[in-house]
Amino acid sequence: MKNLSLRQLQVFDAVAETLSYSAAAERLGITQPAVSMLMRQLEIDSGVALIVRQGRRMDLAPAGSLVLQHARVILEQLRGMDDSLASLKSGRRGHLRLGVVSTANYFAPHLLMEFQRREPGVTFKLSVARRDDILAMLKDHRIDVAIAGHPPGEADVEAETFARHPHCIVAAHDHRMMGQRRVPWRELRDEPFIFREAGSATRQFLEHLLVSKSLKVNVTIELAGNETVKQAVMAGMGISFMSAHAVQVELAAGRMAVLDVADMPKWLDWCLLHRRDSQLSGLNAAFRKFVLAQGRTIAACRGV
Repeated sequence: MKNLSLRQLQVFDAVAETLSYSAAAERLGITQPAVSMLMRQLEIDSGVALIVRQGRRMDLAPAGSLVLQHARVILEQLRGMDDSLASLKSGRRGHLRLGVVSTANYFAPHLLMEFQRREPGVTFKLSVARRDDILAMLKDHRIDVAIAGHPPGEADVEAETFARHPHCIVAAHDHRMMGQRRVPWRELRDEPFIFREAGSATRQFLEHLLVSKSLKVNVTIELAGNETVKQAVMAGMGISFMSAHAVQVELAAGRMAVLDVADMPKWLDWCLLHRRDSQLSGLNAAFRKFVLAQGRTIAACRGV
């Protein structure tokens, strides 16, 4: 592939992302025939099919997945070079692409603003998604670093703990158990319980906790997302198990309360994640150093 061009890699990356020649052309600001020509030349140069088609459906061939992995590493290195040169010419410190799980979004903007105060001129792109999507974005070089809990063992990422992540039982401010001390878990058995949707990390944490206590609770409703659950709790529909980060504003306003349940809160860790195949440098290394030094203070929760 000695005749490989940067434009071919950019086109292939866009096609792989959109699985559509027309969408890739629109994203890159070129014509669809140009995309088709560049893709055809790339497949000729590589000697293998990179895209498979089944009717109108398009997908990556096994060789395409391999080429994409290397293409994104090359494009990421070039983007880093562009940022470094731009910083050198303009004095701008660079651009950081951070991905966070939804619960971390309650403190991530404060983290970024404090970092920007110390590093004037830095710009950011903040992506918020579920953990599996964040890990996929990190693997595909669509983000530089991420904030989430401990990744699964098979994930090819480095994880460094920087703060604790408390979870608690929350209720409406006038719940009948308010004021009670060290409420036994068995007392929650018949309480209307609001669960997060299946697949949610918060729900998985709670289900593991209930199994460890050999307790079955009265699940009255399942809701998607922290904001929806909070509205249901404040409306008196039931109690719920939530990240303390997600309820800081409501606790401060007196609209929700944390029940004093025995052996609570439960704790997980917040981690800074980055790819094992890429050594952090420049802005990314500076952000890592900042998070490991200051993240615990900025991410601290009150009221738990």
